[in-house]
Amino acid sequence: MNGEMVDETLARYSDWFFATAITVYVVAMVVFLVSLASARYAKLERADAAELVGAGVGGRGRTSAGDRTPGRVAGPAPRRGAGERLASMAYPVVWVGLLAHVASIVLRGVATDRAPWGNMYEFISLTCLACVAAGVVVLRKREQRPLLSFVLVPVALLMFIGGKFLYTDPAPVVPALKSYWLAIHVSIISIASGVLLVSGVASILYLAKLRWAPTQVDETGTGVAAGARRLLGHLPSTDALDRLAYKCVVIGFPLFGIGVICGAIWAEAAWGRFWGWDPKETVSFIAWIVYAAYLHARATAGWRNAAAWINVAGFVALLFNLFAINLVVSGLHSYAGL
Repeated sequence: MNGEMVDETLARYSDWFFATAITVYVVAMVVFLVSLASARYAKLERADAAELVGAGVGGRGRTSAGDRTPGRVAGPAPRRGAGERLASMAYPVVWVGLLAHVASIVLRGVATDRAPWGNMYEFISLTCLACVAAGVVVLRKREQRPLLSFVLVPVALLMFIGGKFLYTDPAPVVPALKSYWLAIHVSIISIASGVLLVSGVASILYLAKLRWAPTQVDETGTGVAAGARRLLGHLPSTDALDRLAYKCVVIGFPLFGIGVICGAIWAEAAWGRFWGWDPKETVSFIAWIVYAAYLHARATAGWRNAAAWINVAGFVALLFNLFAINLVVSGLHSYAGL
């Protein structure tokens, strides 16, 4: 290890926190999904409240002597639905997983005395952390919180793959990565990728809801397909999903561009050229072009559905760049650590 020591105790604690984060994310994901499935109870309660309003004399409720307020009835406010209560319970659970995830990355860095994203396992962990952090911020509104379940699905899957198949023992990085640019370039790219992954999930849900969700949720259907359609019907509107995807790209796209520029500067210092069309450089550039095309399409009238498909293409390009380039294609960026 070139005389560099690794604190095995801290590294072991890091692994424990990593496993804890996955477990907590899965629990929160399941609770959020159940909250979506229970959304019909909230709708029924709102319907009951509407009936109470209609029960007033002439559609008016008397709040005080001589005072008539249209559409208002005296009495307690309707209780929150089961779905809302479950979502409120699951949201802080995600924060617990996020804190455990942060602890895992910090302990890994302290144990190895370097920036803790020098191989595929660490890079995936950092990207997933950014994805969850972006999710809890942009989906903080009460009605949007259940969407975190769909963000946590790819996060839990990626973390499982990283921990099960891509895990490497903590060790110093290869000489080519011993640079302060490791902390700058990789962290920016990871954060941008995490935000863009949230955008991709929102566009996938937008297209799915546009294609399969019923206009009104049919509570009488049976079977897996009917259940999936009901679940899509409980999601926020397509307009809300489209705005969410756009908001994330507006944040992630410039960050991704800055990360690519920082990588070019690092490449000039390490390899003597700013750009060499290395496979990872090429796919990163393609992904950047795809997201630029998305922003252009999103701003063009009548292209909203096409823009969603372009955003999904960017989502696929990010995943391809994350796995295939590092694990399958040989290049200067092949630092999987396997």
